[in-house]
Amino acid sequence: MSEAICSAQAQTPTSSLSSSSSLYDQSSGSSDKDRKVDPYGFQRSDEFDFNSYEEFMSSYLSTLARRASRWKNSYDDARSLSRSRKLKRFCRKGIPGDLRPDVWMQITKASKRMAAEPSKYRTLRGQRTDPAVTEAILLDIHRTFPENVFFSQLSDPTSLQNPLKNVLEAISLSNPHLGYCQGMNFVAGILLLIMKNEEKAFWLMDTLIQTILPDFYAPDMIAIRAEQDLLGEIVKWKLPDLHSHMEQLGVQWCLVGMKWFICLFADVMPVETVLRIWDCLFMEGSKILLRVALTLITINKESLLKCTNFPQAVDLFKTIVNDPATLHCHSFMQNIFVVTGSMPMAKITSMREECVRRALKS
Repeated sequence: MSEAICSAQAQTPTSSLSSSSSLYDQSSGSSDKDRKVDPYGFQRSDEFDFNSYEEFMSSYLSTLARRASRWKNSYDDARSLSRSRKLKRFCRKGIPGDLRPDVWMQITKASKRMAAEPSKYRTLRGQRTDPAVTEAILLDIHRTFPENVFFSQLSDPTSLQNPLKNVLEAISLSNPHLGYCQGMNFVAGILLLIMKNEEKAFWLMDTLIQTILPDFYAPDMIAIRAEQDLLGEIVKWKLPDLHSHMEQLGVQWCLVGMKWFICLFADVMPVETVLRIWDCLFMEGSKILLRVALTLITINKESLLKCTNFPQAVDLFKTIVNDPATLHCHSFMQNIFVVTGSMPMAKITSMREECVRRALKS
C-alpha cells in the first residue's frame, strides 16, 4: 500500500459472500497446491517458510481448540455479549474463527447500529457516488490484496472486488466529511473475508471509523499524524536511549508507522496476527495499535540501535513488521501487553491531546 492519500466523498452496496476455509482446514495432508494458498486465500510465495509455519501451527491449533472450548463454555451465544473484564481477557487470548464475526459485531456495538437502521445500507447502495470518489476506489481495488484468490478480477462473479467497491462507496456516503481514503480498502477487504457478509462488513467498518478511530481517515490527516507523533513520545517515555539515537540520526516519527496505522496492520503483517490485533482493537480501542507498534520497535531495539545513518534506520522500520515473531500470533499478542508495560489511558489521552495540538500548528 502506498502512503495514505485522501480524496473527496463517495458511496453505495449488499450480498452474502462465499466462505473462506477455516484455519482448521490447514492439515498436514493438504496437497502441494493447497499449501500454496493459506486458509484466508492469500497465495504463498516460493520463499514461504513452511517448516516454521507448520512448527508454529502444530502448537497453535491446540491453543485454538482450547480457546474455542472455553468460549463455548463461557459464551454459548456470541450474539448476546456484555462487556466485562472476562470478555476483555478472552478477546486478548483470541476469538475463535467461527465466533469472530458475531463477537466483533457485538463488542463494537455495530449490531445495535445495524438493528437501529436496518435499511441504511440498502439506501446507500441506491445513491449515486461522487464520480471522483468511485474513480479513486476503482484505482485502489485492483491494488487490494492482488495475491489473494478471493480478490480476483472484477468481472469474476465470485470475486470480492465488487463487494469491496460497494462497501467503500457506502462508507464514503455514510461519512461525507471523510469520503474515501487510501488504506480503507485493506481494512474493508479483511472485513469482507471474515464477515462473509457485505452489509455486516459495512456496519463494522462504519462503526470503526465513527467510534473507535474517529478522524483517523480525515482528509487533513491530523489524527493519523498526531498518532505517529504520539508513538514517538511513547518511545521517548519507554525507550529513551532508542529515542535519543533516532534523534541523532535525524529520524522523524512522522516517517514511522503511517502504513501501520492507516491500514491497521492489515497489509503488512500475517493475517492471523492481524485478526488477533483486531480482536483487541475492537474491544479496547486505538491504544492496541500503539502497543503493537511499540512491541515491534522494542523487539527490534538492538538492531535499531546499531543503525548508523538515517536511510538505514528508515529501511529497518519498514521491515520490522516482517520479524519472525509476528508469525507466532499467540505469543506476539501476549507480548504486546508484557513488553510495553503499563500504559494508563489517562496518560495516553493527555499525550495524544498534546500531539494533536502540535499537528494542528504544523
